[in-house]
Amino acid sequence: MYFYAARQPILDRDKKLIGYELLFRDGVDNVFPDIDGDEATSRLIEGSQFNFGLEDLTDNKPAYINFTLETLQKGYPALLGKDHVVVEILETIQPGKRLLAIVKDLKEKGYTLALDDYMHQPVWRHFYPYIDIIKIDFLKNDTAAIETVIEEIKPHPHIKLLAEKVETYEKYQQGLELGFSYFQGFFFSKPEMVQSKTLPPSEMALAELLYETSSVDLNLKKITQVFERDVNLSYKLLRYSNSAAFKRRAEISTIKQALIVLGNEEIKRFLSLLFAAQVAADKPAELIRLSLTRARFTELLAINHNKLKDTGMAFLTGMMSLMDAILDEDMVNVMKKLPLSNDIKTALVDDEGLLAMYLRLVKQYEQANWQGAKNIQLELGLPAEKVPDAYHDAVSWANEQMMVFGD
Repeated sequence: MYFYAARQPILDRDKKLIGYELLFRDGVDNVFPDIDGDEATSRLIEGSQFNFGLEDLTDNKPAYINFTLETLQKGYPALLGKDHVVVEILETIQPGKRLLAIVKDLKEKGYTLALDDYMHQPVWRHFYPYIDIIKIDFLKNDTAAIETVIEEIKPHPHIKLLAEKVETYEKYQQGLELGFSYFQGFFFSKPEMVQSKTLPPSEMALAELLYETSSVDLNLKKITQVFERDVNLSYKLLRYSNSAAFKRRAEISTIKQALIVLGNEEIKRFLSLLFAAQVAADKPAELIRLSLTRARFTELLAINHNKLKDTGMAFLTGMMSLMDAILDEDMVNVMKKLPLSNDIKTALVDDEGLLAMYLRLVKQYEQANWQGAKNIQLELGLPAEKVPDAYHDAVSWANEQMMVFGD
C-alpha cells in the first residue's frame, strides 16, 4: 500500500512556522472527500507509525490532525505524543456530553486541542475552558461572523485564533488586525504589495549563472569566470562543495575544480538554492522551504515522466515559481529581470507547456486537491504510485537543505 499525504504550513503573526496540518488520501481512485473520516484519520496515524515518521513531514514541528468522534473515542490521539500533535476536532462532530468528556480527558493528559472550521453555536461555550485553538475559515466567514466569535471567547483569553484559507496578503492583514495568532493558507505565495525590488550586483551575477545553467550543455569556462569575479559567491561555492554530501578525492584548489566536483546537476541545484535564499533573506523561512519542496518535487516528477532531456529545467521552474512572492511583484515583471530559458518563462507566466503541467500537479498536491492532482497525473501518464513517493522525498530533501542554508 502506498501512503498518500500532504501538508500545509501554519505560521504565527511573524510568519514563523509553528506546525503543519497533515492532509490524507487513500490511493489514486479513493479520493479524500469520498473516504470515511474515521478511516482517513486511522490511516494517517497508521502511516505515521509504520510508513514514515511524523517528523519527516513536519520537520519536528507539531502535526495538526483531524479527529472524528469515533477516532477520539477509540483513543487514537494517545498513539501520538502530546508534544507532537494538535488534536483538531472536526466541524462535523456535534457537541455533546460524550465529546466534552473526551476533551476534558485529553486536556488533563496535556494535549493541545483545536476546534476545526469553527461555526459558532452557544453549546460550544462549555468546551472553551479546555480548547487551546479555534480555527476560522476566512473564505466561509465574513467579518461580522468572525467578530461574534471574538466576542464570545473574551472570557477565555487562553484561546488562540487561527485563520484558515488565508489566500491573500490582505486577508493576512485583516487577521492581524482582528487579533489572530496563527495563519494557515497560501497568503505568502502572492506578492505582499506591488512594488519593484532591484537586484543587487551579487544577485544579478546569480541570475546570470542561472541562465547559463538553464541549458543542457554547461559552458564551464563562462560559469567559472562569473564565480571568479564575485568573492561572496566563490566562498559559498567552496563551502558547499566541501560539505559532507560530496566525497572528494583531493583538496579543492580552484573554482573550476569545485565546479567539476559538484557536477552539472548539482551546480544547477546549488545556484537555484542560493539565489532563492539570497533574495528572500527578509522573507518567512517557510517560503524558502516551500520553494525547495516545489523544486525537488517538480524535478522528481520530470525524472519519473522521462519526457525532458534536462530535468534540471523542472527543478528551476519549481524553484522560481514563488519568485513573485519573494520579490513582491507579479511574475511577468520578475521574468523580465531574470535571463531564464523561454520554456521556463512560458511555464511561469503563461501556464503553458510540460513544465507548467508538472507545476500544476505540484500545486494541486500542496492544496490537497486530490481529484485535481489525479486528473493531471492521468493526463501526463505518470505512474500513480510515483507521485506520493516523489512528494515525501521532496519534503525530506527540502528539510535537509534548510539545515545547510539556514532555517
